[in-house]
Amino acid sequence: MPTNQNRSSQDRDRIELRGIRATGAIGVLAEEQERAQPFEVDIDIELDASLAGRSDDLEHTVDYGQAVSIATKIVETGGVLLLEKVATIIAHEILGLARVRAATVTVKKLRPPLPHDLTSTAVRVRREQADQFLTDRASTTAYVAMGTNLGDRQANLRFAAAMLPGIAALSGIYETDPVGGPDQDPYLNQVARLETMLTPFELLERCLAIEAAAGRERGIRWGPRTLDLDVLLWGDAAIESATLTVPHPRMWERRFVLEPLSELAPELLPEDWNERLPRGGIKRIADAEQ
Repeated sequence: MPTNQNRSSQDRDRIELRGIRATGAIGVLAEEQERAQPFEVDIDIELDASLAGRSDDLEHTVDYGQAVSIATKIVETGGVLLLEKVATIIAHEILGLARVRAATVTVKKLRPPLPHDLTSTAVRVRREQADQFLTDRASTTAYVAMGTNLGDRQANLRFAAAMLPGIAALSGIYETDPVGGPDQDPYLNQVARLETMLTPFELLERCLAIEAAAGRERGIRWGPRTLDLDVLLWGDAAIESATLTVPHPRMWERRFVLEPLSELAPELLPEDWNERLPRGGIKRIADAEQ
């Protein structure tokens, strides 16, 4: 039986959003740029909904309210000439949501200002995650930070390393004091270097699935956790989306990230990181398990 990840696009799970109404100043004609017109947007979001089907947890699917807000904001912002551009912008923003594999967006202009009997005109585009990160390389080097302070911490790190795709190297293991959040036990931290064919958003999705499989429960912010996986770097990509920021926005301020990362890729770190960051609260306790 094929998995959902290997299904054709016609057979994938999907969320269908129909008739999203918004007005915006979009079009080639001067009057279209000066006066907002009504638009209607349809969105098909392709994803693997099997985990959400089992858990009944919004964390494991796509919040379609976010998708509606994205489409509405882009149309209302205006300043674009072509429907093709509007549909492409919406599709790429939808792809920035976790768990989305592909998005089909139809943008329909209602009552276009033409001297003909025409009810509407529309453009439909379909974009996949791979469309955003096309590369002629066989794989991309990525770095993932791993942390745990509940249960058998070393076993949790071994589990993450076994489940992450394309592990090329592991740093040593560091024990660190908690940073922020409630009183809790010390963490074990480690960084993995991957050579992966996954896009950054697919890698994020894989990390979330591994966390869930390890029993991660999301409650108090910065609270204790069985496993925490953060995508630090994906090639030289710079990404800012609703669900993923790369490079990780707080990595440069965290010794428990930079110290293990320095074992794998010292050339990627700022020259002054070791002098700039406080030295306390962290110690190397073990080499990577091979």
